[in-house]
Amino acid sequence: MEPIRLDKRLSALLGIPRGEARRYIEGGWVTVNGDVVEQPQRPVDDSAVIVVAEQASDEKAERVSMLLHKPAGAAAETLCALVSSDSRSELDASDIRPLQRHFHGLQLAASLPASDSGLVVVSQDPATLAHLQRNLGRTEQEYLIEVAEGGPEGGPWLMARLQQESGGAKVSWQSEQRLRFAGKGLTAKGLRVAVSAAGLQVTAVRRLRIGRVALGPLPPAQWRYLGSDERF
Repeated sequence: MEPIRLDKRLSALLGIPRGEARRYIEGGWVTVNGDVVEQPQRPVDDSAVIVVAEQASDEKAERVSMLLHKPAGAAAETLCALVSSDSRSELDASDIRPLQRHFHGLQLAASLPASDSGLVVVSQDPATLAHLQRNLGRTEQEYLIEVAEGGPEGGPWLMARLQQESGGAKVSWQSEQRLRFAGKGLTAKGLRVAVSAAGLQVTAVRRLRIGRVALGPLPPAQWRYLGSDERF
């Protein structure tokens, strides 16, 4: 027989509508000769061994969001390309099965300047993208700012100046050259300006948290899925 589309073949094998067969395939539940195939249009011949996983569901695959540790120096237009099956972190504890379709139609949300690092969001979910676009300025964020010198010895006056310049953020020293800022309305660019205005030289900026979602120990240039139980 001439090769035919996988969804047509699966529909005939299982006696189900083509649409249902297509959802099984797009959900990553179907293997052809032992390999997962997610493309319903893939041609298969009569000798192909087609298997549907026992736990298969014909529900439409959900759109996903990823948390990426942006490395310093990476421009915004390159970040979606950093998210691939090879760069998924071993620390990802979500129960989401990686699918090829997860890496299509990705958009960047909660970006950072190229010079800075830390937590950014990459998503194909319109609801998540819209939420961050509307509410990021009203969501508490946390940053670490590295400075060249002039650490805690600046005393209460310096801390008061940093708090004032940052618009009332919570400010604390984490080490002699590392400041932590937490508050609403913070931006990496704005914090660089605020710390410089207080007389300190900024050497690095890293975002640690957006709302209730934290970067954690995620390594630079790696990502994990935003879990179904996580909310910004």
